[in-house]
Amino acid sequence: MTTSLDRQSPVHLKAVTADNLPPVTPALEDLYRGFEKELLVPLWTEIGDLMPLHPRSKALPHLWRWDSLRALAAQAGELVPVGRGGERRAIALANPGLNGRPFATPTLWAAIQYLMPGENAPEHRHTQHAFRFVLEGEGVWTVVDGDPVAMRRGDFLPQAGWNWHAHHNATQAPMAWIDGLDIPLQYVTEAQFFEFGRDEISAAEQTTPERSRSERLWGHPGLVPVAASARSRTPGSPLLAYRWEQTDRALADQLAIEKEGYGGTVEPGHAAVRYTDPGCGGDVLPTIRVEFHRVARGAQTAPVRETGSSVYTVFDGSGTVTVGDKTWSVSRGDLFVVPSWQPFSAKSDAGATDSDSKALDLFRFSDSPVFEALKLNRTSMESTGTGSTGTGSTGAEGGAR
Repeated sequence: MTTSLDRQSPVHLKAVTADNLPPVTPALEDLYRGFEKELLVPLWTEIGDLMPLHPRSKALPHLWRWDSLRALAAQAGELVPVGRGGERRAIALANPGLNGRPFATPTLWAAIQYLMPGENAPEHRHTQHAFRFVLEGEGVWTVVDGDPVAMRRGDFLPQAGWNWHAHHNATQAPMAWIDGLDIPLQYVTEAQFFEFGRDEISAAEQTTPERSRSERLWGHPGLVPVAASARSRTPGSPLLAYRWEQTDRALADQLAIEKEGYGGTVEPGHAAVRYTDPGCGGDVLPTIRVEFHRVARGAQTAPVRETGSSVYTVFDGSGTVTVGDKTWSVSRGDLFVVPSWQPFSAKSDAGATDSDSKALDLFRFSDSPVFEALKLNRTSMESTGTGSTGTGSTGAEGGAR
């Protein structure tokens, strides 16, 4: 008797003639039909796909132009309201290798979010870890657990999962920024939770302070509050804003020290910093690593491969980036993806006419903390000619990351 389950089995096996496979016979065909009926798949037909010699990401290297993204976001601002249901006017990057899913990589979500003048995005919370990075403009405050945090160009604003948050635009101009989350990772692991909050935040929360409470507590270099009440109740950095002024100064100082003949840069002409949790010194978010790279005019980073994926945003300047077999000329606002184990390098053509820093400035976020926790992190510097690899944490000094 044939059941509906038998007819709808998603397992389909085909006996083929190939080295190291059993000869195709009626008995083998009958065995495969039995496997299909019982929802079984033999390893010998799948090992090349399941256990390849090196990572073969389904994600593809791809570039999104900021001018196109911003124009479409502005169009959405006129047509799509912000409120319950859609929650956010966020437009996600869909990697062409991931079957139309709104995922930049198999583990990372990246989107442009757009808020019109005077608009409020309603409060909610989710287990997905998130951040905001501001490419242009100012005037929006994100309100995290009742703490209004200003958003300005170059600012990085992390927000660990399960924190209540809303946004309000206090100006008469629209504003766009980049959202990064671990939505694909939590989607595939089936670990996500979401909860609606208030439709409207209070008048007290719609204030526009210069410094948030989190900055007043945690924004002092080398100093942390002793009080237990100052500690965050969720994993991730308690500091909700990393200001561009400090990031810019750190990168400029590295390149200046290099010119003085001292160490401190990743490689000649390549400065890099990593955003860290001031409470523990680790990554700002449990599943996402965030860095900022500055490549001086004329400098070129050494090609590097890493397990795990990255999303880059060109914050300022111009240059050429190569990811796998793709090479693009890039400029301010462009975003691109580096899939797992694809070599990446960047060359700076930036100068005084297209960059405030006179360099190519790259904002980068990756899933490195996940791979390090699972002991699956590996890096290969192609420029050495040795193909050396390792399974320990490599840090920023491992190359162009």
